[in-house]
Amino acid sequence: MITKLDKNAVRQKRHARVRAKLSGTEARPRLNVFRSNKHIYAQLIDDVNGVTLASASTLDKDVNVESTSNIEAAQKVGETIAKRAVEKGYTSVVFDRGGYLFHGRVKALADAARENGLEF
Repeated sequence: MITKLDKNAVRQKRHARVRAKLSGTEARPRLNVFRSNKHIYAQLIDDVNGVTLASASTLDKDVNVESTSNIEAAQKVGETIAKRAVEKGYTSVVFDRGGYLFHGRVKALADAARENGLEF
């Protein structure tokens, strides 16, 4: 008998498969994306030392948008994380889409980060 898993469980399985192959270093950190129904979050992570180097989300004060769950908000978060990364001297990152499809909000965040100085 096959049981149907919920969307998030399927995403977490997909994310675990991708994470087995992806790892961020101090020289090239991992740009992780998490998307909830209301917000979108991005983190630069050094997996070797287990440290978050920079983060941005729609909850931040300097990311002021009317709606926190749309493509426009994701673009602002992408710009913010890229600016914070470049300030700290990181230009090259490994993109971790978190098991989400590279479409919509995740793609908007990635494109905005690329436009503001990150390479991946």
